[in-house]
This record gives sequence, C-alpha cells and structure tokens, in this order.
Amino acid sequence: MLPHEDGRTTRQQLLQTLRTGGGGSIASLSQALSITEMGVRRHVQALEREGLVEAETVKQAMGRPVSIYRLTPRADDLFPKNYPQLALDLLGELDDEPAGEAIIGRMFAGRRDKLIARHKSAMAGATLEERVAELAAIQQAGGYMSHWERDGTTGERFTLYEYNCPIAQVAGKYREACRCEQQLFEALLGAEVKRTECIADGGAKCAYAIRRPAKERAATS
Repeated sequence: MLPHEDGRTTRQQLLQTLRTGGGGSIASLSQALSITEMGVRRHVQALEREGLVEAETVKQAMGRPVSIYRLTPRADDLFPKNYPQLALDLLGELDDEPAGEAIIGRMFAGRRDKLIARHKSAMAGATLEERVAELAAIQQAGGYMSHWERDGTTGERFTLYEYNCPIAQVAGKYREACRCEQQLFEALLGAEVKRTECIADGGAKCAYAIRRPAKERAATS
C-alpha cells in the first residue's frame, strides 16, 4: 500500500526530485516518490498553475510521446541561497587593501546611481505622494515588505516603512549600504529623507520620515 500523501511534504519532495533529477515523467515521479500517479499529477498541475513547473513533450523510440516535467527559472527562488554571505566574503577581500574602504564606497555608490537611473523615469511629473507610493512599490518588489503612510492632510509629510531588509547582513557590517539607500530615496523623491529606525541597528523595521524640501515649503508658506 502506498504511504499517506501529505500535501506540503509531497510538494517539497516533488520539487526536490525535479531539482536533483532534472525533470521526470508522471510515471517516474510516482515511482521516485512512492505515491500514486494521480497524486503526482495533482501536485504537478498545481505547480504548473503557479508557474513553477513546465512540461516538454518528448518523442520515444517506441510508443506515444511522453510529457517530461521540469522546474522553471521561477522555481529557483524556492531553494536556499547564500547571497548575503557571498557578498560579505567578496567585500571582506577588500577590507585589508590600502584603498579597500574607498573601493567599497564606490561599489555601493555605483549601485545607488544605477537604481536612480533605472527608476527616475517612473517619478517624472508625479506629485510627492505619487513618488512615495511608487518608491514603496519598487521596494516591495525588491523584497523589502514596504508600506507608506501620509502624515497629516497637507501632502508634505510621509513615512515609508520597510519590514524586511534583504541585505541586512551586509548593511550591518557596511553601513555605506544604508547611507546609499537614503541617498537613493532622496534622489528619486526629490525630498528630505530622514531614517528614524533601522533593522541593521537592531530595529524592528526601517522607517523613513519624508517631507518636501525646505525651499518648496518656504515658497508655498
């Protein structure tokens, strides 16, 4: 008798089997996982709907063509990554170099400038509130779990929250990462930006107080 098919466990086992085996048919996956072909097909169809698995029809020397299921590039994000440690290791190679600090600074500044160039067109012609909303959306897409609020009703003050920091380990050692992020926000928003809480400093979140530049406030006062 086949073992009980637990949904979450079977899904994880299926993903692992597809990852290590490079793909498989319903029959071969059923054999590898020791569950029914119907059970495998149900899980495979669910993964297809999520864009994590795709099928390729393969001709055989004898018999009908067979569908081989493989993971899509999107599924790669489901597997463990060690990018923060890799970044720390690479940056660490520069720590003892005579010009290491300056090189690291230029690296973070270069990343900041590339992000400004990438996103500045989305901010063109928008109000400050619209720019804040767009920035929150950009950060949300980057995995920062961003949220923004309007402070008051004048449209001059806002707060941007980030409840996750994908580069927290890097930022904890190389604070230039945080400084460049604040500079990035100032450049994209065209506003004054002050960090009031930081995950890298042990905070529960990163929080940024945003307000219109002083010269603009003076012009409308």
